[in-house]
Amino acid sequence: MPRSRIRSFQITDLTAELNQPFRISSGQHDELKNLLITITLDDGTTGLGEAAVANHITGETLAQARRNLWKAGELCVGRPVGTAQWISSNLHCRFAQNPAVIGAVDTALLDARTRHDRIPLWRYFGKTARALQSDVTIVLADLEETRDSINRFYRQGFRMFKVKIGRDLDRDIKRILLFKDLAPGCPVIVDANQGYTPAEMVRFVDQLKRRQARLDLIEQPVPREDWQGLQEIERKTRIPVCADESARTLKDVHKIIKYKLCSAVNIKIMKCGLFHGQRIARLCQDHGIRLMIGGMMESGIAMTASAHLAAGMGGFTYIDLDTPFFIKGAVERHPYLSPSGRYTLGAVPAGIGLNRDQLYDG
Repeated sequence: MPRSRIRSFQITDLTAELNQPFRISSGQHDELKNLLITITLDDGTTGLGEAAVANHITGETLAQARRNLWKAGELCVGRPVGTAQWISSNLHCRFAQNPAVIGAVDTALLDARTRHDRIPLWRYFGKTARALQSDVTIVLADLEETRDSINRFYRQGFRMFKVKIGRDLDRDIKRILLFKDLAPGCPVIVDANQGYTPAEMVRFVDQLKRRQARLDLIEQPVPREDWQGLQEIERKTRIPVCADESARTLKDVHKIIKYKLCSAVNIKIMKCGLFHGQRIARLCQDHGIRLMIGGMMESGIAMTASAHLAAGMGGFTYIDLDTPFFIKGAVERHPYLSPSGRYTLGAVPAGIGLNRDQLYDG
C-alpha cells in the first residue's frame, strides 16, 4: 500500500461554455459550473477530482459543495493516500446529502494513488481495459431541434441514442418516431428523469408499439420514491426499466434487488463515489441486474474516471458517458475519446490520464 502522504488539497472553479443547453424534465444546464480539486502527495504526485453539482436533480448547491470540500480536505491532508477507502467511508457518513463531494474526493484520491503507482486507473478495477462505446443524449427539445440533433450525431458516427423526455407526452411520442427514418435500427433509450406517472408511461410505450417504433430501455420514468411504479411499468410494457434517481445509494440498490423492482441500475460517481460505485456494480452483477454507467454534467475528468470503472470491471450493458460532447472543445482535447463516442483507455499511462488543460478549449 502506498506510503506517500497527502500534502495539500486545492479547490478551484471549473467552468466551460456548452454547445447547447442540456435540458431534462426537471431543469437544465446552461453552462458547466463545477468544482475541481487537486490532491498533491508529498512526492509531488497529483490527482484530480471533480464535483459536478446538479441542484435540480440532487438538491445540492455549489456553495454547499465548496464548504464541504474544504472539510473533506482537512480530513485528507496528512493521511497516507493508501487510506483512500477509509477516507471515503468517513465522507459517506459526514456528507451523505452532498454526494458530489464524495465523488470528487474518491476520484482525486484514486487518480493520485494510481499515478503514484504508475498504473492506469482501470487497473484498480480489473485486469483488462475494455473499449467502451457511449450513446449520445438528445436533450429535451421541440421536433425541429430533435431532428437536427439526431442527424448531426448520426453523421458523427453514433449508433445508440438516449432521448430525454418527460414534459409533453404527445410531443415525446412524435420525437421518438423520428428515429424510424433518421436512425433506422439504432437502439433508443428514453429517460424521463421522474417526469411521468406509471399510467402515462404505459400509454407512451403502447403508442410507440402501435407505430412499430423501437424502444430498448426506459430510464427513471417516475418520481424517485415511486418504487412500485418502476415495477409496474416494466411488468406492463415488457421493456427493461433502469433506476437512476431511485438508485442513489447501496441501500437503494439492495431494495431494488430484494423486491425485484427493475432490471437495470445507472451508476454515477456523483451519486455514490467510485468505491461505492464499484460495490454497487458487483452487487448488481451478482444478482443479474444490468448496469449503466452515466454521469451528471461533467468534464472529461469525472466522465473518464467513470469510464475507467466500467472498462476495468466490465459487464456494463449501457454506456452513457457523453457530456464531453456538450462542452465546447472537450472532445477535441481528449486523447482517449473518439468523435463517435468510443473510449479506449488501454494507452493511458497512469491515473485517469488527463490534465486540466485537456478538459476543454478555453
